[in-house]
Amino acid sequence: MKKFARIQCQPCKPLGEDGRCVTGGLEHIALSRKAAGEGMVLLKNHNGVLPLAKGSKVALFGHGSVNYVKGGLGSGDVYCAYTRNICDGLREKAQLFEPLEQFYKTYVENRKKELAKIWETEFPKVVAIKDGIEQETEIGKFHRKHVVKEIPVPKELMEQAAAFADTAVVVITRHSGEGWERVPEKGDYYLSDQEMELVQTVKARFAKCVIVMNVGGVVDTTWFANDPDIQGVLLSWQGGMEGGNAVGDILMGDVNPSGKLTDTFADSFDAYPSSAGFNQSPDYVNYEEDIFVGYRYFDTIPDQKDHVIYPFGYGLSYTSFQLSEPVAWEEEETVTVQVTVTNTGEVAGKEVVQVYVGAPQGLLSKPQKGLCGFAKTKLLQPGEAQRVTVTFPVYYMASFDDMGVIQKSAYVLEKGVYQLHIGTSCATTTVMDWAHVEDTDRVIEQLTARCVPVALPRRLLADGSYQALPQGQAQHHFEPSAGSEALPPESVTGLSQVGETITMEQFVAQFTDEELCVFMGGSDCTGVCNTACFAGLKRLDIPGVPTADGPAGLRLSEDCEIPTTAWPCATLLACTWNTPLVEEVGVDGGKELKENNLAIWLTPALNIHRNPLCGRNFEYYSEDPVVSGKMAAAMVRGMQSQNIGCSAKHFACNNKEFRRTHSDSRVSERALREIYLRGFEICVKEADPWSIMSSYNLINGIHTSESYDLLTGILREEWGFRGMVTTDWCQKYNPVYEVKAGNDMKMPVGYPDDLMAAMKNGELTRADLEACAKRILNVYLRLD
Repeated sequence: MKKFARIQCQPCKPLGEDGRCVTGGLEHIALSRKAAGEGMVLLKNHNGVLPLAKGSKVALFGHGSVNYVKGGLGSGDVYCAYTRNICDGLREKAQLFEPLEQFYKTYVENRKKELAKIWETEFPKVVAIKDGIEQETEIGKFHRKHVVKEIPVPKELMEQAAAFADTAVVVITRHSGEGWERVPEKGDYYLSDQEMELVQTVKARFAKCVIVMNVGGVVDTTWFANDPDIQGVLLSWQGGMEGGNAVGDILMGDVNPSGKLTDTFADSFDAYPSSAGFNQSPDYVNYEEDIFVGYRYFDTIPDQKDHVIYPFGYGLSYTSFQLSEPVAWEEEETVTVQVTVTNTGEVAGKEVVQVYVGAPQGLLSKPQKGLCGFAKTKLLQPGEAQRVTVTFPVYYMASFDDMGVIQKSAYVLEKGVYQLHIGTSCATTTVMDWAHVEDTDRVIEQLTARCVPVALPRRLLADGSYQALPQGQAQHHFEPSAGSEALPPESVTGLSQVGETITMEQFVAQFTDEELCVFMGGSDCTGVCNTACFAGLKRLDIPGVPTADGPAGLRLSEDCEIPTTAWPCATLLACTWNTPLVEEVGVDGGKELKENNLAIWLTPALNIHRNPLCGRNFEYYSEDPVVSGKMAAAMVRGMQSQNIGCSAKHFACNNKEFRRTHSDSRVSERALREIYLRGFEICVKEADPWSIMSSYNLINGIHTSESYDLLTGILREEWGFRGMVTTDWCQKYNPVYEVKAGNDMKMPVGYPDDLMAAMKNGELTRADLEACAKRILNVYLRLD
């Protein structure tokens, strides 16, 4: 098709080879089911209770058996043709006790009708609350209260179920979503009294008890981990539209589980280092745990390892594997590790090889070990072996010295031995014979201090003590943009001619000052777009570029009557540890956008799982930055292979939802770089995303969209980012500061009057605006 034809003309042109639409099509649905099955994690399988024999008699308990939660609420929700529940997934493979299914269906249908009325009449009252803190607090309470909850099963029905089957499957579900937080209470992080009563009753009446956890984030696992009466537990996460079928595939043995945790499951919420301060203030969050997030905390800080129930990287299989003949070497600042993985069991399966590095404890405090690379095997038949290779840069071993202990504002390798650990979870590694050795302290990369904290009082050290940090005052800092001497062409020339008959500088010189100011903000929706367009300009033949929400699928309004594919939530995809598979999801997701004449997918989301309670954790990948970065890079490569741009988000430290537009993430520069920015860095350097979305929050006193240090200093100058930066939606902040910081596009609308006034008073130059415009237009030129 002619360049820009899709986004300008909105043609109805399917992408299927036989003229069918691919959106929500059979091939994409099949991939969604495959991905869901590969990311679900088998946590417990005592005495081989799973898989169940074909034709087994099964009693399914819990409203989630007929009311599967496919994903989270907010931008992660997707309108799709259907959602397969767990009854659907087991119906043709096992004998189900149908009266239970009907009991739950009737309850769920009636409860949803009640909830619809409540939401229609009561929720507008909550939204109308004027005080921001009170409003956000009440919105969270409303969401958590008005959901389908567990109910008791009538005694007679329970006895009939026990007489019918000796195997019970209990489904536990949880909801979370954008704009509200989870809570460390019964019914959320912990089981409700009704759920606990159900579990206790089922255990007493059935010889075999299996739990399915249909959740979007970390929850309490102590109630089943060491209970011998609960023999099997499958963490199904939120598996998209085919999630129920994927659960059935695993429970019945048609799919061998190969998912591995990308988070640490501890014995209580209080065990997480960020728990005490998570809701300390509506105005700020002190990241006092510093670099010790997730397994880095539990493995390193004295007396914390015993709190771990299920470690990072953990996951069971229906078969067994052996790792042998590990070797490693280094060449041109890249470490390569190879190991042979053999399937020593009786069924085909996949295994994940994980490589960690333990750095020497020197002047800089360090975790006991940190993930540097991983790889997943193909489907290995019984007795089959595969030589697996993992590579990573030596740079991953370095520590950032933000205090000048060795070399200020530099990544350094302290002298000593950097030991490699290889295994299948962070708790089951062995030390390799080969190690990286530094005879003296070595600077890997010299940088400049950026986003320095001014109000973080202290940070955690490896021995469990705290280091006091300097205090100060946050100040905006900007550098002037370079002006252009280019003259406009003699006649008006359209964008498609850039690189053909004129340069980008000549093209931008055609903009009037007023047009430049308008171009810095979004424009109205076109076609099926419901999240606004990046700006266009008709006079210069610049199309408005329609965006679409993510990350669990193309999010269209139900009014469009175009059901799309609902993919598994991001956390589940990360638990596949399979980057080629995630890249496939990106390819098919990109096709759905293109087919519907959309151009920018507002995904992937790769904020760190700093705390289990973040309401949006289901949209994010992991507590680990390497996993997050590798998964995001795979997703970006896939979608952008279709010439569909992504907007990786939320840059950065958007690790809670409550007061997200006002909260200051107070974090050391070291933790910022090593934990919260590393995933974005990997994504930028490995996948070249065309757009980055700045986050709502502040970092060390400066809104991210106004941070020159973050958007220009780190993102562009240090990492070489070539794309454009957009704000998140519907917050004004300071549009002049945003332009000067390098935040190119304001969404969903701009503030041209503010920018024009700043030009007139000299606060903003035409060069500042032209710099943004060129970055935006260079992205447009990469679209079809």
